[in-house]
Amino acid sequence: MELLQAQNGLAGSITVPADKSISHRSIMFGALATGQTTIKNFLRAQDCLSTLNAFKKLGVPISDDGTTITVTGVGFSGLKKSQSDIDVGNSGTTIRLMMGILAGQNFTTTLFGDDSLNKRPMQRVMTPLQQMGATLTGKASSEFPPITIQGTKELLAIDYQMPVASAQVKSAIIFAALQAKGTSTIIEKEISRNHTEEMIRQFGGEITTNGRKITLTGPQTLVGQNVVVPGDISSAAFFLVAAAITPNSQLHLKNVGMNPTRTGIIDVLKQMGANLTIENLDTNNQAADLKIETSALHSTIIKGEIIPRLIDELPIIALLATQASGQTIIKDAEELKVKETNRIDATAAELKKMGADITPTEDGLIINGPTPLKGAEVSSRGDHRIGMMLQIAALIATGTTMLQQPEAINISYPDFFQDIKKILVGEHHE
Repeated sequence: MELLQAQNGLAGSITVPADKSISHRSIMFGALATGQTTIKNFLRAQDCLSTLNAFKKLGVPISDDGTTITVTGVGFSGLKKSQSDIDVGNSGTTIRLMMGILAGQNFTTTLFGDDSLNKRPMQRVMTPLQQMGATLTGKASSEFPPITIQGTKELLAIDYQMPVASAQVKSAIIFAALQAKGTSTIIEKEISRNHTEEMIRQFGGEITTNGRKITLTGPQTLVGQNVVVPGDISSAAFFLVAAAITPNSQLHLKNVGMNPTRTGIIDVLKQMGANLTIENLDTNNQAADLKIETSALHSTIIKGEIIPRLIDELPIIALLATQASGQTIIKDAEELKVKETNRIDATAAELKKMGADITPTEDGLIINGPTPLKGAEVSSRGDHRIGMMLQIAALIATGTTMLQQPEAINISYPDFFQDIKKILVGEHHE
């Protein structure tokens, strides 16, 4: 597929897709609560629909009229054994969080995914859940899906020191701990995104956070809520970077999620000198409008505790760094190696094809800028975030850029290319 170029800059306003993390969890919490939950602005992308379909298979009534999804909650004790194995597609969030939910059920479930997901490691989730009393086995006794979970109604509370900073692992343990008898304590390696903790409070549950220490006592009962999902800052990141690096550009982004555990991209843009303004902050739903324009960027060092707050944005931040003056260093990002692809190597290899001065390291990237980019034949490698990053790179590249496997972008942003077309200055829009 030939990628779009921005001959005359970018302008206009965009409403980015709904937040993927919150969309997944809104279905999970709605199903596990008692009473009705309504969800507006749900992200109808493949990953989130995998979660929705998984709960239907577990006997939860869910209806969708196109604008509102209504979940009739069955509580933790109302899930029913699925008649067949559950396909979670490409969704790491679905499989990992469901392992925690199913650990507390008195039936056996097998979860499997596509070829890419079936290569993703699950031991980091299996270990704490096994310590709590559930039985989890991977394919041929490995840590890889399909994963079979034999749950128990007698789950034990746990004191667990996390060896990795991962919101998915943490959330799986929290879902199990909500069903276990007694008080569980989780100590994070670094503070990671906290949507699960926030939504427990929103659904009437109790959880205490003190720095990297999380405490909750089970079993708990949750109550249905009305949820409005904010726009996904991980999707907004592509447009923020596009406007910052494309000459003669100014964009407005509406209703972007501003949960503080996710706004690392905003901090990095500001550190690098981006011309960015936050408007209409809505503290209740943690959302705001963002305005950004073409910026004179300089290099920075990205490491340590900010990394979990921008882990999904690192490919697009690497592109941003190719247009900043000086040497940008990204480190402490080993987690990127076990995403949809090894994102460290994939980001470096694909941007190199376009002329970037970028070197992968064991735990990150070293990028020298600014470098002009040129069109090339590139590949998403089946990873939605790599594919979108390469389209943004193509906007400012000279010559034609051809993208292989563009369909990967549908995982999180089915209308991505249409939204790019809308903001190209001087293009004819149908």
